[in-house]
Amino acid sequence: MKKEYAVIGLGRFGGSICKELSREGMEVLAIDVDEDKVNEYKDIASHAVIADSTDENVLKELGIRNIDHVIVAIGDNIQASILSTLMLKELGIKKITVKAQNDYHEKVLNKIGADQVVHPERDMGKRIAHNIISNNVLDYLELSDDHSVVEVKAGEKMIGKTLVDLDIRARYGCNVVGIKRDREINVSPMATETILENDVLIIIGEDKDISRFEKNLVVEDDD
Repeated sequence: MKKEYAVIGLGRFGGSICKELSREGMEVLAIDVDEDKVNEYKDIASHAVIADSTDENVLKELGIRNIDHVIVAIGDNIQASILSTLMLKELGIKKITVKAQNDYHEKVLNKIGADQVVHPERDMGKRIAHNIISNNVLDYLELSDDHSVVEVKAGEKMIGKTLVDLDIRARYGCNVVGIKRDREINVSPMATETILENDVLIIIGEDKDISRFEKNLVVEDDD
């Protein structure tokens, strides 16, 4: 049975989620207090309605209890974001993902029971910063405040060496959890695995350790 989603707040973040879910063929209920935004998504989402998500009766009338996953993507109104999350928790929504504006907002959302809190601007900023530092950094995913997963293209210092030679765990405190090669992923590679040109290493560890790893093995000197 196909899952049903609701997106509350149709700004840049919420709108992009709504479009992507709809593109993937999901049932999406798009909600916003702004009539213009709702009209923009009436032909994209399965249903698009003008509604105040801080009003419990309105949420009940929309049948929000039948939704599997609600994404609260309200923009600058932190109070509305918190109140909406509270209402959704009280109505027994199975999964609630909320966009946080700052760390304080995140703490409150976690205390009231949000299942997942995201910082799209902050997380994208981290990814861009790591890509600026090195063209070899392909992706960067935050797991917690101080742990991340990073995908890096093997630098010249790595090519032709085995994982034993590089000794990444002992020297940098990071773990190589996979190697992407020719569209295939080798999960938990052997220590004797030799790094080839164009390999992509999937590294997990503390941010400070990943940073040391990047500076020593990934960032290539300018000519």
